[in-house]
Amino acid sequence: MASLATPTIAAGDYVLILSCPDRPGIVHAVSGFLVSRGGNILESQQFGDPLTQRFFMRIDFETPGPIDADAMRTAFAPVAAEFDMSFELWDATAPYRTLIMVSKHLHCLNDLLFRASTGSLQIDIPAVVSNHPDAEALASSYGIPFHHVPVTADTKPDAEAELMRLVDKYEVHLVVLARYMQVLSDDLCRQLSGRAINIHHSFLPSFKGAKPYHQAFDRGVKLVGATAHYVTADLDEGPIIEQDVMRVDHTYDQAQLVSAGRDVEAQVLSRAVRWHSQSRVLLNGSRTVVFR
Repeated sequence: MASLATPTIAAGDYVLILSCPDRPGIVHAVSGFLVSRGGNILESQQFGDPLTQRFFMRIDFETPGPIDADAMRTAFAPVAAEFDMSFELWDATAPYRTLIMVSKHLHCLNDLLFRASTGSLQIDIPAVVSNHPDAEALASSYGIPFHHVPVTADTKPDAEAELMRLVDKYEVHLVVLARYMQVLSDDLCRQLSGRAINIHHSFLPSFKGAKPYHQAFDRGVKLVGATAHYVTADLDEGPIIEQDVMRVDHTYDQAQLVSAGRDVEAQVLSRAVRWHSQSRVLLNGSRTVVFR
């Protein structure tokens, strides 16, 4: 008589991130808690900042089977309280629901849509929002709802209210300003604190305003770059997540310089979104800790 095979229970994969005042015993307490609940640590990264005297940690761990994340958070709360921790615990494979905002420049949007469609970004894009209609065809080609929300000086409060309505409607975790050429109000920046990422060229503050790449070309720059950062009320001064540059030279004309800049912008933004969606970015005052 054939024996019945014991059913296999799929392991659960989770990420715990935390920050707290630096002191002895933190790693021991956290790892001991996980072991006591059958957790097996797959990846562990930590950083103690000597300037702020704060400790940062990211742990990817698996359990013999799926767990109730809410129950795990509740069980971890006494450990967090003992060390005055701020912490988050998430299913490591759960996609971040990411709303993308864009104006007329579509290179970053195109890159994010493609990477998400191929699975190289751990995000789910429920909608694209724009103050212009230009991106509708691109969003529709991926089967993603498009919302045209025009913005003028008079309609800006209503437009931002509509944006937050969409954030709530789609249960959005992250908002990405993929070359969205509008300044967000201080109130909206506060509402999206820590969950909105912006991308811009790295010529600031030297070349700002219209056509910064053309201004840079006229000055004969030898580097083009991009910066991805969290959105704050201080325009383009939020905590930086990622930056990159590429060399250019006298053979580049204006169009080639613009193209090079767009390539860097798309790559930098995709890395920032990837790291955020994998819970690898922790805020450290006006800076970030990025566990790559």
